[in-house]
Amino acid sequence: LLYLHCMHPSTLQLLSLFLSRQPTMPRAATKADPQKQLMIKVKACQRLIKEAAYYKTETKENEAQLQKMKDEQKDPYDIKKFEEVLGESQMMIPESISRRDKALDDLRGFIIGLEKDEADNNELMACEWMVEAKKLAPSDKKTTDEGEDVAITAVDELADGEAF
Repeated sequence: LLYLHCMHPSTLQLLSLFLSRQPTMPRAATKADPQKQLMIKVKACQRLIKEAAYYKTETKENEAQLQKMKDEQKDPYDIKKFEEVLGESQMMIPESISRRDKALDDLRGFIIGLEKDEADNNELMACEWMVEAKKLAPSDKKTTDEGEDVAITAVDELADGEAF
């Protein structure tokens, strides 16, 4: 768009014609393959789990490296720049955990939907991606920041003062 004022008028006419053109043949609406969608969601969750773990590991390594730099009394400018790098890594941890948890919730909801809509599709229910999806995002468990599975405890039915 920055170069439009430099273009020859006939070039602008052709560009305008091309951009305003409607597709000649509309595509038929097709139902997406649920197994393929499941595979994409599982791989995205796997990638985001690895990413969150990587940022935690990177932060620990950078903290150790920063302490080593301070102990060896390295150049204050280098220490300051490395503190900035460490700060950026630390800022990425909550963001990556949030993206991971959102993707896992999305996967969990997708699994529930598939179990309702595709219950009679034995091939889908037994495929490797469904098995992996249920490992990553079980419907009765949540994942904490530490990556440990924690069972959800229903406390709605407890009377006041009653222990669970």
